[in-house]
Amino acid sequence: MGIEVRPATVFDDVATMVGPKRPDANVCFCLSYRIGSKENLALTGPARGERVRELCAEDPPPGVLAYDGDEVVGWAAVHPRADTSFARNRKIPHVDDLDVWSVWCIRVRPGHRGEGISHELLAGAVQFARERGAPAIEGYPVDNQGEKVDLTMAYVGTRTLFQKAGFRKAADTESVLNGFPRVLMRLDLSKG
Repeated sequence: MGIEVRPATVFDDVATMVGPKRPDANVCFCLSYRIGSKENLALTGPARGERVRELCAEDPPPGVLAYDGDEVVGWAAVHPRADTSFARNRKIPHVDDLDVWSVWCIRVRPGHRGEGISHELLAGAVQFARERGAPAIEGYPVDNQGEKVDLTMAYVGTRTLFQKAGFRKAADTESVLNGFPRVLMRLDLSKG
């Protein structure tokens, strides 16, 4: 059985991938880029999970999930850039005025890493955006030039991952993560 990527409409599966071990913990829940910083800072404990539950019920939901059979094994956050903090981010430039989508977080569950799931997730995120009319999709991975990236910072992906998915470097950014520069990678979805 292969990996299947589906829209992230099942809150419990999203929580498995990006939620805290304790519901009262104030961790990311993949909200830091998805909602405004004021709301992100105001949401604490279980309120963070409830906000994600609301996002899972919206159209479009907050991303895609990868499944191996019935088991959730991966997550990718993907949404119109206009609805994310990337719309206002001073360190990541806007290449043009297209209503592009952004993919900014790719996570694979421990025990499933090294199986190509991140590639499946990125392909699924591209398909998700394409099906919803996105003219292009961007990512902001690190340009680590083959060096090891700390697992806690690897969520943005690597330039190589995006290149293998057909993305091309569109711009440098002023953002640095784990000592590596981030680059703006873009895939035009208007063709085919």
